Amino acid sequence: MDAKEGEKAADAAAASPSSPTTSSSQEARKLSCTKHFDALWFCYSPFHQVQQYYRHGEFDNCFGKWNALFDCLNLKTKKSSEVQEILEAREKAKQHIWTIRTVEEASVNWWMMIKSLLPRLYWEPQSFKTKV
Repeated sequence: MDAKEGEKAADAAAASPSSPTTSSSQEARKLSCTKHFDALWFCYSPFHQVQQYYRHGEFDNCFGKWNALFDCLNLKTKKSSEVQEILEAREKAKQHIWTIRTVEEASVNWWMMIKSLLPRLYWEPQSFKTKV
């Protein structure tokens, strides 16, 4: 998981409510900025910086972590109804993790992916014929 994916995951974990009918105390608990602060603290650790340099050839400037922390702190200053609306809008704007396909589309996609992994004799029946 690279820095951007980790940052998105931390943002989603800290800011997304588990259900639309949460109480204000549950919202306050879900909007804990501790995860964002921890992610920012880890971003400046030598381990993370060396890892980013090794993987990407440059050090992480941690701007994404700062933005996530400031965004979380900014949400804490708003009314709970506004926070709920903002979080719901973000949830709707996020792309779904799975690509939804019909059965036919899924079958075609599966065969295209698996065809290269199987030996030819499985996907070309004429190769089973023996010469007499």
